[in-house]
Amino acid sequence: YPTMTPIQAKAIPLVLAGRDVMGAAQTGTGKTAAFALPILQGLWNRKPDGQARGTRPIRCLVLTPTRELASQIGESFATYGARLNLRHTVIFGGVGQNPQAAAVRQGVDIVVATPGRLLDLMSQRLIRFDGLEIFVLDEADRMLDMGFIHDVRRVIGQIPQDRQTLFFSATMPSEITKLASQILYQPVRVEVTPVA
Repeated sequence: YPTMTPIQAKAIPLVLAGRDVMGAAQTGTGKTAAFALPILQGLWNRKPDGQARGTRPIRCLVLTPTRELASQIGESFATYGARLNLRHTVIFGGVGQNPQAAAVRQGVDIVVATPGRLLDLMSQRLIRFDGLEIFVLDEADRMLDMGFIHDVRRVIGQIPQDRQTLFFSATMPSEITKLASQILYQPVRVEVTPVA
């Protein structure tokens, strides 16, 4: 990218500084890079010490409403992190879970997931988030529109509270604002277009 988009210019320094971010940005504004690039840099700079050989805790969870968006975000992490020794996987329903569970067992740093399949794997104890450092909730308003808000709350209830949280939504209806206030710690609000 020759120049940063407004959301990238505003969000990247905050994410690198470890701040919780509440971002209001429409699809197509470059927000995936606004969180993926600093996440990759941060995880690379903070490699865990003392890990048993061969183990790799999940350090970042990106929760998104659709399999298409999950796949796109996964592709972005693959492209941006191609030269880094960081692994990611994408988890969504509508396909067999065995390859997804196998990828997690082999060890990944970053999981991009839709809520339903993620909860399935969590209930089967196939996925754990003990070492989670960063949680990203992307397209929060679409989660609400698609009826996933209760699943999102269940996921949040099962991940560590001591984490950095990045929250992105194109619109900020009251239910989304309420959720943001419950899961973000002293967030910095970043807006690049007027919020509907």
